[in-house]
Amino acid sequence: MSLLSTYLQQEQKLKELNEQLEKLQNDPRLKAELEFKEKLEALMSEFNKSAADVIELLDPQSTAKSGGNKPAASGGSGTRRKRKLKIYKNPNTGEVVETRGGNQKTLKAWKDEYGHDTVESWLVRVEQ
Repeated sequence: MSLLSTYLQQEQKLKELNEQLEKLQNDPRLKAELEFKEKLEALMSEFNKSAADVIELLDPQSTAKSGGNKPAASGGSGTRRKRKLKIYKNPNTGEVVETRGGNQKTLKAWKDEYGHDTVESWLVRVEQ
């Protein structure tokens, strides 16, 4: 492809983009959205608020949904719910393991030795 044909193609694309841009600029919906944005930014500036502040004000759950990085007020686990306590008893040794997660050392060793399904059958009870 020659340099001239590349130039002509790019020029044609530019004309098409300019036409699309002109159509958008004449669209009343765009004008209304731009006016809203300007007024909102002016209001945020007047009250010294950021976009995140406005989102938090209008939708307090949005930070919880997105895993917001706000620290927990009570020093607890924050928005994450506490896992249930599972108590397992090995019928072979009588040893009891209490865990809130599956990454417990003894429980992993049992699962490696006896198999996942067998160890899960040793579940004695589940507590909150």
